[in-house]
Amino acid sequence: MPGDRRVKYTKMVLRDSLIKLLHDKPISRITVKELCEYADINRATFYAHYADQFDLLKQIETELITDINSYLDNFNIETGETDLLPMIFRILEYIEKNKELCRVLLGENGDMDFRTNIFHLLRDRVVFEWQKNRQVDDNTAEYIYTYVVTGSIGVISKWLLDQNPLPPQSMAEFVTCLVNQGIGFFIA
Repeated sequence: MPGDRRVKYTKMVLRDSLIKLLHDKPISRITVKELCEYADINRATFYAHYADQFDLLKQIETELITDINSYLDNFNIETGETDLLPMIFRILEYIEKNKELCRVLLGENGDMDFRTNIFHLLRDRVVFEWQKNRQVDDNTAEYIYTYVVTGSIGVISKWLLDQNPLPPQSMAEFVTCLVNQGIGFFIA
């Protein structure tokens, strides 16, 4: 049992250290040596858990995507809700709880693969609902979705950087309004 605590602590320290380093530079400019020095962990310990700094980042991203998926699954199961506003609210609520991590991963030093994975995670949920409820063809749904998600990620990234951000509910209403006004013609 004490070994488990040490492993959890080591992974937490490395995770937090990587997030702090990503504030200043991209993952390609962060070395394992620098990460270990920052975390005060020796390199052998690092390599016992991760192949390199990219592996650590991928594991952090995978964990976050799994958490978001789980968060949304529980929401849909609990409420039977599939509308855009409650879903955006839940995503923003989750992002606010994990603000530092999301700020880094969606920021300029973040990983484009992470954005792509978020894009696909949400596409699978939203496009299905549009097609089911609004008779939108596949090609149109993909274009609409690309417009909605890329714009929403941009707005959410800005929200994460604001000194006095709107609360998640207000921001969800704002994003939903932008989305509905922008695609209203196609899904009316």
